[in-house]
Amino acid sequence: MPGRELTVICGNNGQGKTNLLEAIWLLTGGKSFRGGKDAELIRRDAPFAVLEAVTQRDDGVESSVRITVGPPGSEKPGRRAKVNGVDRGRASSIAGGFPAVVFDPGHLSLVKGSPDGRRKFLDAALCQMYPGYLAVYRRYTRAMTQKNALLKKYEVTPGAADILDALNGELAARGEEIQQRRLHYLALLAPFAVENYQRLSHGAETLALAYEPMFAPGQMAMLLQQRRSEEIRAGMSLIGPHREDFSITLDGHSAKVFASQGQQRSAVLSLKLAEAACVKEITGQWPVMLLDDVLSELDESRKAYLLTRMAEKQTFVTSCDDADFLKTDGVIYRMDSGVLTKVRD
Repeated sequence: MPGRELTVICGNNGQGKTNLLEAIWLLTGGKSFRGGKDAELIRRDAPFAVLEAVTQRDDGVESSVRITVGPPGSEKPGRRAKVNGVDRGRASSIAGGFPAVVFDPGHLSLVKGSPDGRRKFLDAALCQMYPGYLAVYRRYTRAMTQKNALLKKYEVTPGAADILDALNGELAARGEEIQQRRLHYLALLAPFAVENYQRLSHGAETLALAYEPMFAPGQMAMLLQQRRSEEIRAGMSLIGPHREDFSITLDGHSAKVFASQGQQRSAVLSLKLAEAACVKEITGQWPVMLLDDVLSELDESRKAYLLTRMAEKQTFVTSCDDADFLKTDGVIYRMDSGVLTKVRD
């Protein structure tokens, strides 16, 4: 059984620690946080994968969740979910029922990676907290796919101008919704992230976040019209929230360019802790924290602060070394070849 607050899973590399965190994350209805395809979640030579769990909200309400993952071409491909025995269809339909926040070393790309990763960070959080956001996002991406296909064959498509008008109308409406949700969320997130970084770094640097929009509120339709000819020549869409970004700076300098590995890790952890605070603020429920190899490359003071933030919320942490966690009240397990053995209650 996991601890009420902190559960530590220690063990050597390659023993399945991250796989366990990934299984817990799938209860959110989201895809693999490591970017793996659904087929990669199925054990070799197995026809499908099954995940079963009982979750409990802060108010004591329990739910029985069953998720199956089938390979392409099977009777039920992809991820499907049942809650309390009721078929919910796609696993994404249960988003928001089991909120979680995950950190793994790959999330350092939030600072040093491409804008796509930062957009996904915002969109994944919004899908958990606002179930309606996923529908808006899907409508936008579907229209974007159709528009790009049209632009590639614009000159040989009958009625292309009218089709483009219709698609741009849909994109403008949905794009405005997406941008406003992101702006509102980042405005809520930023103060939490700034405070987290200030405490992690003991005030050594000041973190700042700023959304970088392509258009002013209410202006996407006009911008699409202004750059219509440019998009036709390019054969692809050039305008919309799918090309926006947000900046992460330390003392006014780009964290991507100037921050050390430790500073970048601290910035990402600050964002993840802020994400958890936003979930609590919006839903009234603390999300489950999933922290994979979280203490690497942090100095002792930053480790100490992070360990204090694991109190009062359920947290699962993986580590190759349990020494840092022996000072805590956490339940400690050791994992060898996918098998858990309790080390300390």
